[in-house]
Amino acid sequence: MEETLSSNGSLQSVFEALASAPRRRILAYLAHTSLTAGEIASRFDMSKPSISQHLGVLENAGLIAKKRQGQFIHYSIVPNNLANTLNGFVQEVCPVARPIKRESREIADAKTGPEEGSE
Repeated sequence: MEETLSSNGSLQSVFEALASAPRRRILAYLAHTSLTAGEIASRFDMSKPSISQHLGVLENAGLIAKKRQGQFIHYSIVPNNLANTLNGFVQEVCPVARPIKRESREIADAKTGPEEGSE
């Protein structure tokens, strides 16, 4: 029986999802807020279909979830997921992900207003 890390993502699919630098960057962008596919795509120099494919891999691995809000689909990190927790720790020391996570926090603060104790 294959070991799983989430309800719909196998260990193998999680490792495959995390093996891609763009997918790790997407996870960093989603660290503190949900974003639409268009908001995510605007931060990358690649086509929207490519971004959609990356989002599909992350969703299939159980690392992100999507939720329709009006005419937009918002993507967010799956909370309480071991792989996301471990990836979050790694992002804290990663020179590429750290500024992206900071931007994610700024986006979240702009959407909801800064919270006490935020970075």
